[in-house]
Amino acid sequence: MARLQSQKDAPNTSREYETIYILRPNTPNEGVAEVNTRIKGIIEGMGGKIIKVDNWGKRRLAYEVAKERKGIYLYWQYLATPGCVEETERNLRMLDSVIRYLSVKVDEDIDVAVRPSEIDEASYDKASQTAADEEDMFLSRGGDDMGGDGDDDEFGGDDYGEGGGDDAAPAAATNGEKE
Repeated sequence: MARLQSQKDAPNTSREYETIYILRPNTPNEGVAEVNTRIKGIIEGMGGKIIKVDNWGKRRLAYEVAKERKGIYLYWQYLATPGCVEETERNLRMLDSVIRYLSVKVDEDIDVAVRPSEIDEASYDKASQTAADEEDMFLSRGGDDMGGDGDDDEFGGDDYGEGGGDDAAPAAATNGEKE
């Protein structure tokens, strides 16, 4: 169903929108790609033009949303008519992996032919790949020490009493004499 253009809009122009949506943190890259393909199909199917797509990665949420403390953030910038945004949000609402979304009108009366697009197939592939979460990577390393050399001694010796560790101090204090 085609939506009527607003009387306010100039002929042959579109509005510029930004949409950010947050996916559950356990969504695999294939799931992210599915959502992106669906949104791309809606925007392009309704005559819109995608300007930019970006995967901001997995980030900590400010507060718990849908029992999740983290989420995968995706950013879309596109030119479209107002009905396209409503259809995009309706579809995002139906997807279980989407926990939040927000669309904002950035500008209006944009000539679609003049506005360049930064999108190619590589951009969509890159947007579907979520980088590993830095906090998860840090926690998965477990009990590593912060020194980075794998040595827990305070004097640089190994754990067997050689090389100036704690075991060397009593021997030096007695100078080899028996008591």
